[in-house]
Amino acid sequence: MNKNQRLITLRMHKLGVLLYDARLATRRSIEECAEAIGVSPETFKSFEAGVTAPSLPQLEALAFFLDVPIEHFWGNEALSESAANETVNDANRLSQIRNRIIGTRLKLLRTERNFSLEEFSKESSVPIERLSAFEEGRGSLSLPELEVVSLILDIRLESFLDEHGVIGAWRSQQITVQKFMELSERQQQFILQPVNRPYLELAMRLSELSVEKLRGIAEGLLEITY
Repeated sequence: MNKNQRLITLRMHKLGVLLYDARLATRRSIEECAEAIGVSPETFKSFEAGVTAPSLPQLEALAFFLDVPIEHFWGNEALSESAANETVNDANRLSQIRNRIIGTRLKLLRTERNFSLEEFSKESSVPIERLSAFEEGRGSLSLPELEVVSLILDIRLESFLDEHGVIGAWRSQQITVQKFMELSERQQQFILQPVNRPYLELAMRLSELSVEKLRGIAEGLLEITY
């Protein structure tokens, strides 16, 4: 077993623990999670056991279904609590579309870096038949495999995330909420007060001005003051 094979095995076990934790934290059954991402309960059990691993589109669908940040699945912290109010319609079709998009992007990146399919298969320890099928939109890679692929291509795993679809829109909303919650309570209260909206709009307009225009405004204010 080479270095990348060991890495994939370790990541599969770690991911299984994080999947189990997220499911328990959101009080969802194996059957519910399996249905949400379009796999059988037996397959989902194998994910949690670390025997196999989901693909990134499946993980995106699960994060959406459980309403948890997808970053949880490559982190080190357990979830304490969460809510699960959303569902993914036609999850299997959504995963298929996302796999085709990721496969196409992978093929482009591999070609740009002058990797042959044979070389890339050997380097990543992913069988050439599976790599070829994935690039042609006929299969999927597990998340640990995609992580190894990202390392080889020297790109961030996040670059494969859905940015434009329904899950991408949901994730963008989650990030916005998280950033708002990171503000101090005083800042949050200021933003939430309708009477303060003109100040926020003014700040937005000022942020779009060039340095020269801002300097001119500052000089004008100084003249008025003195």
